[in-house]
Amino acid sequence: MGRPRTRDWDELRRALIDAAGRLLATEGPQALSTRRVAHEVGASTTAVYNLFEDKAGLLRAMFLDGFAALEERFARVPVDGDPEADLLALGHAYRAAARANPHRYDLMFGRPIAEFRPDEADLARIGGTHDTLLRAVARCVDAGRFGPADPADIAAHMSALVHGLASLELRGALGDEECADRRWRLALEAACRGHHPEPAG
Repeated sequence: MGRPRTRDWDELRRALIDAAGRLLATEGPQALSTRRVAHEVGASTTAVYNLFEDKAGLLRAMFLDGFAALEERFARVPVDGDPEADLLALGHAYRAAARANPHRYDLMFGRPIAEFRPDEADLARIGGTHDTLLRAVARCVDAGRFGPADPADIAAHMSALVHGLASLELRGALGDEECADRRWRLALEAACRGHHPEPAG
């Protein structure tokens, strides 16, 4: 194909990222070649190279876009309400982001493609999502909703929990939607209760 009009580049970039994600999710890493991705959207490999430089650049764009979508979800969660309710809302926002981007989830949090490893600059760019969680946990500790603890330790616990739940749900292991809703709610609420201060006396 010829060079797209300037206004078409963003649309083509999104289409290529989405196509790459679908191939990774449905056919595995072996299907993820620049030629195959370009074919999926009716483009040439030249378009892939113009937009991403190479396959590594395409993978990096998938990785960063996935975290940008997660950060957008987190940004919609209140930061001035009940601290514990706001923290629970972050957990549900994480779930919503995973469900909306299932084809990029493994790349964001796993190593489905051995040769792709985010560099330090990439990791710095995605740090905002963890910082948001850390601040939410710190609010719970400062408000006395959680017992005295290092917020980083609690954030690690919550991160592991939501990652495990999301991974199970995306693989259909949490049951139907009603069952999955219930299991998310029970798990998140139980995790928060586990960090409540011990009763005095």
